Amino acid sequence: MGSIDATELGSEKKPNPGKATILAIGKAFPHQLVMQEYLVDGYFKTTNCDDPELKQKLTRLCKTTTVKTRYVVMSEEILTKYPELAIEGGSTVKQRLDICNDAVTEMAVEASRSCIKNWGRSVSDITHLVYVSSSEARLPGGDLFLAKGLGLSPETHRVLLYFVGCSGGVAGLRVAKDIAENNPGSRVLLATSETTIIGFKPPSKDRPYDLVGVALFGDGAGAMIIGSDPDPVSEKPLFELHTAIQNFLPDTEKTIDGRLTESGINFTLSRELPQIIEDNVESFCEKLLGKAGLAHKDYNQMFWAVHPGGPAILNRMEKRLNLSPEKLSPSRRSLMDYGNASSNSIVYVLEYMLEESRKARKMNEGENEWGLILAFGPGVTFEGIVARNLDV
Repeated sequence: MGSIDATELGSEKKPNPGKATILAIGKAFPHQLVMQEYLVDGYFKTTNCDDPELKQKLTRLCKTTTVKTRYVVMSEEILTKYPELAIEGGSTVKQRLDICNDAVTEMAVEASRSCIKNWGRSVSDITHLVYVSSSEARLPGGDLFLAKGLGLSPETHRVLLYFVGCSGGVAGLRVAKDIAENNPGSRVLLATSETTIIGFKPPSKDRPYDLVGVALFGDGAGAMIIGSDPDPVSEKPLFELHTAIQNFLPDTEKTIDGRLTESGINFTLSRELPQIIEDNVESFCEKLLGKAGLAHKDYNQMFWAVHPGGPAILNRMEKRLNLSPEKLSPSRRSLMDYGNASSNSIVYVLEYMLEESRKARKMNEGENEWGLILAFGPGVTFEGIVARNLDV
């Protein structure tokens, strides 16, 4: 492969006029920290299950996910108040939504406040809000409750993305990019917030795949400020969002399947998902780079901010694209520290990306200015953004 010619798109670490940039990042988590090594005993104790076969299966899964720690809303206090959540087949969607709606708002407010503090400007400067969650359902939506919690102006323009799944964070970035570039002077707050309580269930031989979620998914929130033409005095751009596309793969809608039922969300992932992503990721990246005007590419001369759906997906991507092991390090670190946190994960990956870039710069090691932000979700849907690292 040829190398990226930075002159095609601009080589100085200055934002291109009119292009959206990420100006700040923030995150938040519930207080309950779960160590993966203690998860199995705790989960089976709280659900009053003593099935040795299922326990052994979850033990194996906990090792293969590479997750070490996660944050969760679920607690002993919640199960004491709502013991029906640990009983098979009960009608508990109301209780779950009561918990989830409050929890995601609280985390989203905290992450957004952290982001706004890092940004350094007033909350009154936010003109638009994009809110992403697959963990709540209500009217009005969580976007309004977040706006109220932050004290946003009633004139703030809001966009709500519900049940977009793991691609939601990058989808939100794509929407925020469009808003920022088509509304000069606007500043868009993108907030994501997720909790697994909506799908929490006791172990069951009839649903062995539920254990994958128990071993893999985590809770939390993320936030970013997006705007074009940053003020050189009061704002510090982190990434430029140069080009964004979305594609879905026909006839794959059953591969990632979630249904809201009386007992919460029933969620299944096909075993074929990693293979489907492996088979299609290269052509998607080529299409994305072509859309950005890059005639040549060397994937190892780019940075990669990839949603960590699971180790199998990352491993297959690395193999198919012939990536050096360090290229997916931010994604693997995010998975290890927070699990698959659905739409939030891309926020955590980008934060690790900045950390590793700054470390490389300090050590006088090479760093990559251009890269790809990728996520995969229900559909199967591919979301991708060609981005520039502007952090100096």
